[in-house]
Amino acid sequence: MGDAQPDLFLVPDGDDRRLAAFRERHPPPGVEIRPGQFGTWEALAPGLIGEGVIVRHTLRELLDKMDELLGPDG
Repeated sequence: MGDAQPDLFLVPDGDDRRLAAFRERHPPPGVEIRPGQFGTWEALAPGLIGEGVIVRHTLRELLDKMDELLGPDG
């Protein structure tokens, strides 16, 4: 899974651009956002405010939470 683009087909219109922008602001080994189990999305964020894995039902909810924790400008 070296390329970050394959999962973009799973997201609603607009969220794909938001995910790409987030990944640009937080390149590896920072925060990794990927599809989780049972249709969820997860962010692997080592050491982020004591929370290592953040899971939300939709990508939009997850990106909202990450903006809340990290700030929208990264």
